[in-house]
Amino acid sequence: MKILMHMCCGPCSCYPTERLREIGFEPVGYFFNPNIHPYKEWHQRLKTAREFAEKVGIEFFADNHYGLREYLSRVSSVVDIEDSAKFADGWHARCKICYAWRLGEAAKFAAENNFEAFTSTLFYSIHQNHELMKNIAEHFAKQFGVDFYYEDFRAGWQRGIDISLELELYRQNYCGCIFSEEERFSKEIKHLRKKLSTR
Repeated sequence: MKILMHMCCGPCSCYPTERLREIGFEPVGYFFNPNIHPYKEWHQRLKTAREFAEKVGIEFFADNHYGLREYLSRVSSVVDIEDSAKFADGWHARCKICYAWRLGEAAKFAAENNFEAFTSTLFYSIHQNHELMKNIAEHFAKQFGVDFYYEDFRAGWQRGIDISLELELYRQNYCGCIFSEEERFSKEIKHLRKKLSTR
């Protein structure tokens, strides 16, 4: 059975694709990630997702619109320096908005293109809030009348890395959004996090 697999990037698709095929699904890739910035990074990840699909022989669809303005508009009310330094309720408030947008679009695309089910490579990441994403995906599955297939793909974390290296895929070093890039490299935020942790 074909299943729509929302792809956050090429490397994160490696293990989920292998695993889904093992259990009888044939994944079809769908790239919708308006959170990724800057433009060159978004373009590189789209290119790599397409490259991965070609190398492993899966169908691939992509939203080719770079969504910087809309993404920033959606998350601007919940982003500040405190949010970058600590998590609210265990996670950044902006992440819930981002998850809902991407998983909602995946569910909608699945329904409009006659897929029975969808999933996401977001569930491969050890850096994402799985329970929150699962709840959001189940909500949109009901809304659009498609099944959501959940599996904790983190079990194949190292396997996914190994496959991506074998395929010589571009591997990124931050989540994708402009805020996560800042958090990954900013000394100011690292200092503020340390200060907040001692309160």
